[in-house]
Amino acid sequence: MEQKTVRETVLTNWTDAVLPSLSGLVEIPALSPAFDASWQASGKLMAAIEHVREWITSRNLPGAKLDIIQLGERTPVLIVDVPATPGAEDKGTVLLYGHLDKQPPVGGWSEGLDPWKPVIRDGRLYGRGAVDDGYSGYAATTALEAVHAGGGAHARSVILLETAEESGSPDLPAYMEHLSERLGNVSLVVCLDAGGSDYDRLWLTTALRGMLHLSVTVRVLDSAQHSGMASGVVPSSFRILRQLLDRIEDSATGEIKLGELSVEIPANRLAEAEGLVAIAPGRIKTIFPLVEGMRPVADDDLELILNNTWRPTLSVIGASGMPEPADAGNVLRDSTTLTLSFRLPPTADAQAAMTALKKVLTEDVPYGAKVTLEDVQAENGWNAPAEAPWLTKALEQVSADVFGQPHGSAGMGGSIPFMGLLGELYPEAQFLVTGACGPDSNIHVPDEWLNIEFAKQVTEAVAYLLDAHAQG
Repeated sequence: MEQKTVRETVLTNWTDAVLPSLSGLVEIPALSPAFDASWQASGKLMAAIEHVREWITSRNLPGAKLDIIQLGERTPVLIVDVPATPGAEDKGTVLLYGHLDKQPPVGGWSEGLDPWKPVIRDGRLYGRGAVDDGYSGYAATTALEAVHAGGGAHARSVILLETAEESGSPDLPAYMEHLSERLGNVSLVVCLDAGGSDYDRLWLTTALRGMLHLSVTVRVLDSAQHSGMASGVVPSSFRILRQLLDRIEDSATGEIKLGELSVEIPANRLAEAEGLVAIAPGRIKTIFPLVEGMRPVADDDLELILNNTWRPTLSVIGASGMPEPADAGNVLRDSTTLTLSFRLPPTADAQAAMTALKKVLTEDVPYGAKVTLEDVQAENGWNAPAEAPWLTKALEQVSADVFGQPHGSAGMGGSIPFMGLLGELYPEAQFLVTGACGPDSNIHVPDEWLNIEFAKQVTEAVAYLLDAHAQG
């Protein structure tokens, strides 16, 4: 392809077309279904899809066919089907993935910023969903436009934008089954829901952790009682929950005790983590805004990276049954509920892990207290296949031409359930999991922002990789 034209197309499109429409997308409070039980009635997810569909339609990609698909009561998806350029019809299908649903707004945004108000400031687009990952459909479309403008080639390309990723992608298996014949031979997957440790280079995510999620309730009484009258006779539901958690996690170190939740770290991923330490020594310790005097769980950078990418962890992300301190009376409460979020190594068996977890939470419960489990989810992680020679060569070229830096590869502590599903469905496909998210992009928290220049570079890189796939 003609490099100058590709770059000019990307830059012009982002400035004149992408940013205005992406800003409009930020304004739509398209909460993921897990955070909006009335999502169908509110219509915000469909509004987000319609907004992006209208923009992509206006781009006039040669031969593109756009469809909004909704199976029954499931969340809708947008499909953009672009035929291959002449000569690349036998290269299979490229599946370009992103999502349009968003995390809750969360309080505490800085002055002048708001989750639903797009603000462009100092090269950043602020707003919920800007980087996670509303930009993805725009980047994928612009990359395809740049391929055509630069005289390049691409295989048949299908952009798939879902609306339940932030809820664990519960509807995607049904959609993938529904679309399987239409998609055909998927030979390359491009996921734009990731990023890396800086904005200086292209980052590839080579592994994603799996996830277990459930709410556990311990009930000790049919009704709450005076704490002075009942304590010493009736055990605290919180204390019993604490005992159950001690079966799972070493509270002093955070180490998970259940063998089903751990795996042996592959040698190539260990070497990759060592390379990440070499690129940015000490950075892992400074990414997160620790309070003054606080330190990470380990002093060694490598241990921290492996903890974050290949070892299981537990986070207590929610609680109920406990009043606010100002409202707390002298009451021995009838029950306590905690919501537990486990991150699993990429190759751990999530179902086997969940079975082991349920067993330790429900068997031989102290004092015979009643334990119930709700909102149970188990999602496998993903470990990238070995790179094909064409992809390795293309990544080296793109890194030099677009970023002027070698690309970086790393595991990600988060989860993208769709990748595990695709890895199972298309074991022969190559995977390019990348994106514009950086270490301080504030995904899921206040002041989420997109690095606009970096997003342009990622878009340009995707254009070259699409051409390399068609030529390879």
